[in-house]
Amino acid sequence: MKIVFMGTPAAAVPTLERIVADGHDVVAVYTQPDRPAGRGNKLSAPPVKEKAIELGIPVFQPEKVRTQEALEVFRSHQADVAVVVAYGRILPAGFLSAYPKGAVNVHFSLLPKLRGAAPVNWAIANGDRTTGITTMKMDEGLDTGDILLQQETPIAENETSIGLMERLAKMGAELLAETLDRLDEISPVVQDHEQATLAPILKRSDGEIDWSLPAEQIANRVRGFQPFPGSFTSFRGEKLTIWTAESSSNASSFASGEIGEIEKGAIIVGCGGETALRITELQQQGRKRLSARDLLNGVHIEKGERFSQTQ
Repeated sequence: MKIVFMGTPAAAVPTLERIVADGHDVVAVYTQPDRPAGRGNKLSAPPVKEKAIELGIPVFQPEKVRTQEALEVFRSHQADVAVVVAYGRILPAGFLSAYPKGAVNVHFSLLPKLRGAAPVNWAIANGDRTTGITTMKMDEGLDTGDILLQQETPIAENETSIGLMERLAKMGAELLAETLDRLDEISPVVQDHEQATLAPILKRSDGEIDWSLPAEQIANRVRGFQPFPGSFTSFRGEKLTIWTAESSSNASSFASGEIGEIEKGAIIVGCGGETALRITELQQQGRKRLSARDLLNGVHIEKGERFSQTQ
């Protein structure tokens, strides 16, 4: 099949690789423009662009897709179908109808649950036990198109959004391959829009820890909000990021945000609902990530000190 691939982050790369490996003719790759990144703020190419160059596929990086010029270039590829994986933009109607078989999207949730830009993060942050992959026929809405195929997977108890994303990226490549093989025989299913939930793009403010929440909810957000925005609090006037934590099995009488116990390998902090969070990996502002054990070897922390909102 003649395909135009559209995607940007590392999570989209396995699907591009699988399409090529299956012998499809990928005539063009669309990805976001290079953006400044890193300490030097140098222009950085999206992972999909790097992979496309490696594979010898022409790359297109339009600043805008809602122009007649962009549409004409897109149509000129004369593909059978567009495959879209985390491209990062909502495509206009002209793009969706440019090719005979339309546009097929790989979405990292079981639609209609978790529509939006951050379904993997919110699946974990919400405490979901399962999630999955959906392939769908794209329409002009936000992840509202008809469902083609779905595959479910459990979320492991200590799985972070980084690890889950890596798993789902591989699953998505497999499901997309099957979708393309069966595209002419699959009967699309209309989504039940009344069952829809949202997974909005993450903001820095989402990472601020609210110590009045139950410990399990905070622990879920710690796992889900990685690598951005992280889960952070203020300690002694400086930002402190928590990378690994779990809900303590013991009931707590500590105040929310109060350091109630200090163990050899953990810091126990009071949370809402008479619960406590057991922190085992954290990072002081401007320092590297450390286990709680290593941090406590270098920093004297006393019971009764408090974590609070950052300013």
